[in-house]
Amino acid sequence: MDIVSERIPGVLTIQLRTFADDRGFFIERFNADAFRSAGLPVTFVQDNHSRSRPGVVRGLHYQSDPAQGKLVGVIRGRIWDVVVDIRPDSPTFGEQFSIELDGERGQLIWIPAGLAHGFCVLGEEPADVLYKVDQPYAKATEGGILWNDPELAIRWPVVNPIVSARDQAQQTFAQYRQSPPAWSGLAVLQ
Repeated sequence: MDIVSERIPGVLTIQLRTFADDRGFFIERFNADAFRSAGLPVTFVQDNHSRSRPGVVRGLHYQSDPAQGKLVGVIRGRIWDVVVDIRPDSPTFGEQFSIELDGERGQLIWIPAGLAHGFCVLGEEPADVLYKVDQPYAKATEGGILWNDPELAIRWPVVNPIVSARDQAQQTFAQYRQSPPAWSGLAVLQ
């Protein structure tokens, strides 16, 4: 397993070992001992699985109390995964990081608490995305930022995106910046 610390503090991309032959491939997606030895999170309270059609955009979502980190990977299809640092005291507040994830290459992204997350489906087949989360879902403190916010100017590589009514009605980043939620459990950044 290879781990890369990205420019946003706490964001890690993880390349898992893939064992392939003429039958297909095998990937060990999570091993608590290996993750612990590499300094990665190992305590997760919930696994989530979403399937999205080609052209779907989901996000940008976050949860503030308890603040929730996510280990995200794809087991089918391809996505353009986006995170935005929305931790008010972060040196990279308002910055974004994007990466293509797919079901073949064995990649994961660790998204620490305090980041908004979204993705769009690339290509012509649906995408199955798996999330391991480190805090339970709390509907009362979930939130979002508009997926096509002009200030963030995320370059979504999709034409005619399919976006839920909920995601189309999220607040702008300027609105978020004026009144961020009370975050519970965020790590102190240097």
